Formats: sequence, structure tokens, C-alpha cells
Amino acid sequence: MRIALAATLILAATPVLAEDLVFTLVNDSSHTITEMYVSPTGVDQWGENILTVDAVDPGVSGDVTIADGSDVCDYDLRFVSAEGGEAEQTQNLCDLATFTVTD
Repeated sequence: MRIALAATLILAATPVLAEDLVFTLVNDSSHTITEMYVSPTGVDQWGENILTVDAVDPGVSGDVTIADGSDVCDYDLRFVSAEGGEAEQTQNLCDLATFTVTD
């Protein structure tokens, strides 16, 4: 089952050659993801929850678009589960087609 996920972040700097980052998020964990946050590495604040669905159940995948107008590749990712657990990871999203969340 595939669902569409979209993320739209608005940042002050908008380089002329910036492209949207698009990748497939796969929930290969045993937890339901209810929130996902992204932030360029080095920024001290998380943006809004970028999930456009209520939850991403285990075994579900969908496309994520980060359209923040930035030419940044390295992002901090934060996932929150329905049980309240949290996981964070830094990832270069420019060279990534699929990001898989595992236990």
C-alpha cells in the first residue's frame, strides 16, 4: 500500500538553482509513525510536522517531498511514533531514493 506524503518547508534563503528533494519513506519498523520533522543540519529548530496523513503504519511506504527552496543536502530527521517514542538521524537526502525506518 502506498500513500503520498508531502513536505513543504519555507526558509528565508531561496537559491535560484534549488531543487525539491523527493524520496520514498518506507516504514519497516514495528511502530506507527505519527509525526516526521526535517531540518537542515546545524539548524537548532524543527519545522512543522511534514506528514500529510494521520499515520504511517508498519509496512507502508510513500513519497516525501521537501520543497524548502534550499540547496542543502544534509538534513536531520525526527520521527515520532504513536507510542510516543522518538528517533533522530542525519541523512544526505540528495543522493537518496529511499529512506527506510527500522526498529
